Amino acid sequence: MTLTTVIQFYVFVLAAFVGYQVITKVPPLLHTPLMSAANAITGISLVGSLVAAGSDHGTASNVLGLIAVICATVNVVGGFLITDRMLKMFKRDERKPN
Repeated sequence: MTLTTVIQFYVFVLAAFVGYQVITKVPPLLHTPLMSAANAITGISLVGSLVAAGSDHGTASNVLGLIAVICATVNVVGGFLITDRMLKMFKRDERKPN
């Protein structure tokens, strides 16, 4: 294992730990608005993880990049689903009165 691989793995583990700590500290009431606002940031991290997965720095880098792509994709899709559900709560009922 090269030093670069160890550093990349360290950054990945540290980012996962910090992300978990930040998300678990958010109250459930604020999670939905924050999730919908964080889709742009997650999109940027998806682009970065695609770059990491496609780089030719070794197998470990490609595997960690693939894991990052999967996690970021799940986060983006989940964020859009939550945002859609939240927006449906504010939609008016379009039934006509009898």
